[in-house]
Amino acid sequence: MHSIVIIGAGPAGISMAVESRAAGVPAERVLVLEKANEHSFAIRKYYPENKLVTANYKGFEAVCTGTLCLLDSTKHETLSYLDRAIRDHDVHVHYGEIVWKIHQHQDRQLFTVMTDKGEYETPVVAIAIGILGKPNKPSYPLPLSIKSRLLYEITSTEVRDAKVLVVGGGDSASEYCQYLFQDGNRVTLSYRKAELTRMNDINRDSLLALGQRGEVRLLLGTDVTAVKDREGRPEVSFTSGEAEVFDYVVYALGGSAPHDFLKVVGIEFDGPEPILKEGYETSVPGMFLLGDLSAGRKGGSIIWAFNSANTAMKRICERYLGSAPA
Repeated sequence: MHSIVIIGAGPAGISMAVESRAAGVPAERVLVLEKANEHSFAIRKYYPENKLVTANYKGFEAVCTGTLCLLDSTKHETLSYLDRAIRDHDVHVHYGEIVWKIHQHQDRQLFTVMTDKGEYETPVVAIAIGILGKPNKPSYPLPLSIKSRLLYEITSTEVRDAKVLVVGGGDSASEYCQYLFQDGNRVTLSYRKAELTRMNDINRDSLLALGQRGEVRLLLGTDVTAVKDREGRPEVSFTSGEAEVFDYVVYALGGSAPHDFLKVVGIEFDGPEPILKEGYETSVPGMFLLGDLSAGRKGGSIIWAFNSANTAMKRICERYLGSAPA
């Protein structure tokens, strides 16, 4: 029997475990389940080595309210900090374990969390799985013959001295452009809107400066309508009617929240957003959403992840664990 089971070992999930330990919950009664083989999968996969992991994101003030706190840091520094948090607080993480069902008992405050490797009983479940597990893909078909040249992140494939099209208008799109330019690539950004309203101020100003200096070509108010295989390279057609061949196309279209999973476990929604009560508790008593899932459309951050865990822990102690968790 666990006091809390946490699904997801990213910043929010790790922070939730740390807050549980700080509240006095014994290490053996706190369990983190992570489907990947390492923690912080999204940071490892989608962040280039020299990209800062920004604590303050889209206008959120970087003020820490809980046990964990981290200012803007490199990818390595962020992962090292989370490594130490797991080690120093004796956090138990089961890696490579996939949650496929959460059964809510009707006669008492209890869940059975079922995975591909076992079952775990707990009165409290915290879901911190993030929103980038499956990147958004374009609506038009993509040729399988050039799959290796159509990317959704830029850490798995070395891209240098190439002609690259980045598609998107959010922070990841700006950061990809900056990173690719620094690596000697000829970079073009295509965004369907005429203004870059989805980026934080730093990323927008940096990208616009690159555009003004002619170091990144900005195609604003233009969208991609089709991609074809042109002798092993992607030929991109735009709404302007023009077509151009690139070495690579990088899609930075964001990720969709795992709504299906949340709805299957019984969480109620108001339109596209899950209904959240005090302390980020869902419509299911004892089930909490953390990190990006609790931030809604405005987006989350490292500090938001940490703080959401601290806020949720206060609610958990009050309602489910008592003032002195055992």
